[in-house]
Amino acid sequence: MRKPTGRTAAAYAPRAAIVGALVAALLATAACTGTVPPDAAAGTAPAPTSAPAIPAAPATGSPSAAPAPVPVPVPDTLRFTGTTLTGSAFDATRLAGRPVVLWFWAPWCATCASQAWTVAEIAPRYRDTVPIVGVAGLGEQRDMKNFVSEFDLGDTPQIDDRKGTLWKRFKVTEQSIFVIIDRDGTVVHQGFLDGESLSARVAALAGA
Repeated sequence: MRKPTGRTAAAYAPRAAIVGALVAALLATAACTGTVPPDAAAGTAPAPTSAPAIPAAPATGSPSAAPAPVPVPVPDTLRFTGTTLTGSAFDATRLAGRPVVLWFWAPWCATCASQAWTVAEIAPRYRDTVPIVGVAGLGEQRDMKNFVSEFDLGDTPQIDDRKGTLWKRFKVTEQSIFVIIDRDGTVVHQGFLDGESLSARVAALAGA
């Protein structure tokens, strides 16, 4: 290959100087604007930027234990058990803390039959506030069950008291008798009630 002549080399010299000057100017401009980090221009990698620290959640104390439910005192008037006409065990202590209506009836009693419609109507409505419990006596079990079926009393507890245990306990000597016990266990009524009076008494107890 032929060497470039002095004239040709001289011609290239200004061009090289111009290119070098442009490169230097570009690098200087990039360093000022932040496009190229100074460290990168110097050949070193930039230091990694640490992520902002996330504050720790404040420690919370353990939740306090829920207070234990206060047991409802059982009055002596509700300390009795029995067996319903369907054969289920009945425990009156579970009714403590609520007003309770005991209905003493006999299957052959015409007055009881006239009251049965009212009992069948209101007993399901007040089941949780003023329970109505039938106490059947002075008759045969078959007749008692027929009475319950005829007057749609199946949704109301009916205790089979053919031996008269509860009748004697509450000193009931005739039918039809309602014994009303308030939420404190005190007997506030014992005697006859027609349908309208019964409905009014139960509604008043439910709202008390």
